[in-house]
Amino acid sequence: MTSVYVRVTQFFAAIAVCLFAGFIGSIFTTPAIPTWYAGLVKPALTPPAWVFSPVWTVLYILMGIALYLVWSKGWGQKNVHVATAIFAVQLVLNAFWSYLFFGMQAPYFALIVIMLLWIAIIMTIAAFYRVSVPAAVLLVPYLLWVSFAAYLNYGIYILNP
Repeated sequence: MTSVYVRVTQFFAAIAVCLFAGFIGSIFTTPAIPTWYAGLVKPALTPPAWVFSPVWTVLYILMGIALYLVWSKGWGQKNVHVATAIFAVQLVLNAFWSYLFFGMQAPYFALIVIMLLWIAIIMTIAAFYRVSVPAAVLLVPYLLWVSFAAYLNYGIYILNP
C-alpha cells in the first residue's frame, strides 16, 4: 500500500505540473493583454480580460486533480500510461496555443492548434474515463472553456483581418 506521504506528494506534483503549463502560457499571455489583445475587435460574449486568469487557474487545478486520480490507479497499468501520455499531449498543445495566439499574435495558427487541443481533450476524457470516471468528469469544465475559447479565437480571427 502506498504511503500517505507518497500520495500527498503525487497529488501536489500533478497539480504543480498543470499549473506550470499555465505559467508557461502566461509568459506569452500577460504582456500581450494590455497591448495587442486590448486593441483587438472582439466577438460578442467576450468576458473582461481579468476573468481569464482565475478561470484558467481553477481549470489547471481541476486538471491536476484529474491527473492525480489517474496516476493513483497505479503506474504499472497500461491504460494509466496511455491516459497520461494523451494528457501530456493536450497540456503541450494548451501552452503552445498561448504562444501562438498571444506570443506570436497569430490567431489563424492558434485556431488550428485550439481545434487540435479540443480533440486531444476529448481523447483525454475518454482515456481518463477508462481509468477513473471522476477524473474524466473533472475535465468537462476544461472542455467547455476551451470550446468557448475556440469561439473567441475564431471571432478574433474573423474580426481582425
